[in-house]
Amino acid sequence: MDAFYERVADDRFLSTPYTTGPWDVGAQHAGPPAALLALAAEEAAGRRDELRVARATYEIQRPVPVAPLTVSTRILRDGRSIQLVEATLSPDDGREVMRVTVLRARTSPDSAPTVLSGPEVAGPEGAKDDGFFPVPWEQGYHTAMEVRFTAGSFRELGPATAWFRTRVPLIAGEETTPLTRVLLAADSGNGISGAIDFTRYVFVNADLTVNLHRHPQGEWVCVDARTSVDGSGIGLAESGLHDEKGPLGRGSQTLYVAPRPKG
Repeated sequence: MDAFYERVADDRFLSTPYTTGPWDVGAQHAGPPAALLALAAEEAAGRRDELRVARATYEIQRPVPVAPLTVSTRILRDGRSIQLVEATLSPDDGREVMRVTVLRARTSPDSAPTVLSGPEVAGPEGAKDDGFFPVPWEQGYHTAMEVRFTAGSFRELGPATAWFRTRVPLIAGEETTPLTRVLLAADSGNGISGAIDFTRYVFVNADLTVNLHRHPQGEWVCVDARTSVDGSGIGLAESGLHDEKGPLGRGSQTLYVAPRPKG
């Protein structure tokens, strides 16, 4: 099926091979479940056109399996100006694997002057399609996403800037929204800006926070990322997030860093 997920009930989803990450054939890249959870949180919160997602904070408790998944949601706060919604993801064994808290803020046209910060980035036109690093299985996140670099690459250490566009919808038969396009890409900041040798070290993100000051537009999402690592084994991947109209927010990931086990 040409989608990341198939919806079989309001809260029940089948994971397709497109969700598979590049590290483990049985585990998902965190981008698809991040997008799925944010969508579920918005659906649970109900339609209030004046509210817009300003922050999504994820805790990744364990690898998300490529398997049937159930989403559970609850509203933590439903105020006039701020709404907090929680969504969790669990496979059939009932063990929670991922959680998000979504903050939606009330907006009103012309309520404040527009002030933009952060550097502009070169657009996707003319960016190089350098491809993913070699992945030993045929189908996965690496084939579901088109990636074009304007700086760096998957094969280079250090900061990188890449544009992402999904080749398949998030959910079969349903529209992929600009917000979910951002969340499909945002977890890749750590992957594109690795600061140390992957063959010698693991650097796994245990969380993801995405802050958005503007509603995203269009199909392309840019992740302008850099990673810092302390010798004690804690790292931080920071990403500027852009669409073709300019900066729209930031992403950050806390990293667990350790020598890779031999063998």
